[in-house]
Amino acid sequence: MTNFSSLSGLGQVAQDYDVVLCDIWGVVHNGREANKAATEALELFRGENGPVILISNSPKPSVSIPHSFEQIGVQGEFYDAIVTSGDATIDELSRRAPGPAFKLGPERDDVLYETIELHFSDIDQASFISCTGMFDDDDEPEDYRAMLTEARDGGLPFICANPDVKVRVGNKIVWCGGALAKLYEELGGEVIYAGKPHEPIYRLSRAWMQEMLGYLPPQDRILCIGDNIFTDLLGAQQQDYDCLFIQDGLYGETETKFKALLGEHGIAARYMASELSW
Repeated sequence: MTNFSSLSGLGQVAQDYDVVLCDIWGVVHNGREANKAATEALELFRGENGPVILISNSPKPSVSIPHSFEQIGVQGEFYDAIVTSGDATIDELSRRAPGPAFKLGPERDDVLYETIELHFSDIDQASFISCTGMFDDDDEPEDYRAMLTEARDGGLPFICANPDVKVRVGNKIVWCGGALAKLYEELGGEVIYAGKPHEPIYRLSRAWMQEMLGYLPPQDRILCIGDNIFTDLLGAQQQDYDCLFIQDGLYGETETKFKALLGEHGIAARYMASELSW
């Protein structure tokens, strides 16, 4: 289904939902600048309707996200809880500790490992790969083909802490850990995901809903908001939640291209807007 309703703001449908699961990157901020209209809309939803849970494919634990908000200038009391792919990945890594693991990703993501007794090694000595992203933001997935081929030949499982394939950082598109995971799958390797659109991160979100509300709302009373077709939209569809898709040009610069992409992949959107506002 590629038909969807275009919204001028969240306030048009807010009364239909008891809880919002909102993406961070691409909705609340773009990696460099805060979206004040979005945080104000989420704050209004909290005040008038119910809790807001931020659900992100960040490979970092949720406890580190408020600090990143401060650095970018994201302000306001617009959320009740944060759940990240990093949170869900910690469970998987803990089961495999102490490793050894091959650490694939930038140093800024090392906060993921602070609470885990995990040892790291070169790839030829590792028992699995833990990937938070590229080593450098300017890298391309093909730069890693030889390395990943060696890992596949060694039978190493690939734990992907960020299933996003790409994100927009300001006006630049940056490849993420999900791009390396897709390449590893193409090479025939085993990939383990915890973030959107996969079940573990939604399981953690439901635990927060239960704690805050004292019950789990019906699926049709839960609204997801996000800007990524293959994580936010697909994840909502698999959970049978409605989704407000923020069309910022990351996938399909026009409505026609967006509809074609949805139809090609069998993904549906309930609502669409160019940005999140009330």
